Amino acid sequence: MTDTHAHLDFLDPKELEEAQAHLPELKAVLTLGVDPTRWERTLALAQGNVYATVGLHPTSAHLLSPEVEEALRHYARHPRVRAIGETGLDYHWTPETRPAQLRALDFQAALAEALDLPLILHVRSKDGRAEEELAGWILQNRPKKAVLHAFSGHPALERAGLEAGAYFSFAGPLTYKKNEALREAARRLPRKRLLVETDSPFLPPEPFRGQRNRPHWVRHTLARLAETLGVSFEEAEALTDKNAEGLFRWSA
Repeated sequence: MTDTHAHLDFLDPKELEEAQAHLPELKAVLTLGVDPTRWERTLALAQGNVYATVGLHPTSAHLLSPEVEEALRHYARHPRVRAIGETGLDYHWTPETRPAQLRALDFQAALAEALDLPLILHVRSKDGRAEEELAGWILQNRPKKAVLHAFSGHPALERAGLEAGAYFSFAGPLTYKKNEALREAARRLPRKRLLVETDSPFLPPEPFRGQRNRPHWVRHTLARLAETLGVSFEEAEALTDKNAEGLFRWSA
């Protein structure tokens, strides 16, 4: 199994110890450093089958400066880094920083293209405006390798992602009983573009809702994806492992 999106640096010491004890169950984990205070910690955790990204989360986009840009360029060249981000648009928490979010998104997209790395995209809003705007940004900018992290099934993002050849990463919400529309979206999407993730310690799957997530709980999302696609767990595991390996080049 592969967890393509986790935040190991957000786990407390006991949670991290548990997560690391279960790492042998996983082919790979991608842990994301989302602001300058977390990049070094994230890279320190990227050992064995754990790899890293560095980026500026949209809620931290106001931190972008020439100094932060230079530091991000430096950390992005670390040999354990396999992607840039997460970046994107978040109008749920910080709608007032929209201009800064767009600047940070453009900068990270250019950096990802220059380094031939995937771009991890986050989006969230209360009214769908961020999703619509990010869909437009994708169609305008056509990132070569993009991942729609914790894909929600938003129709505009689905259309834009398909047209741009993006990957669609499913997290715990795929397992929620009332999310049949999201499972229908998973059935429509090209199988070669499907990924699974936990977003640990956030978005726990059934049966752990209300708890703090762990990377090895990706098994539950993967099992629901297999059921959704009408394939065995082993087939879904092989499919998503192969997709992640091709995108993030664990063996490179």
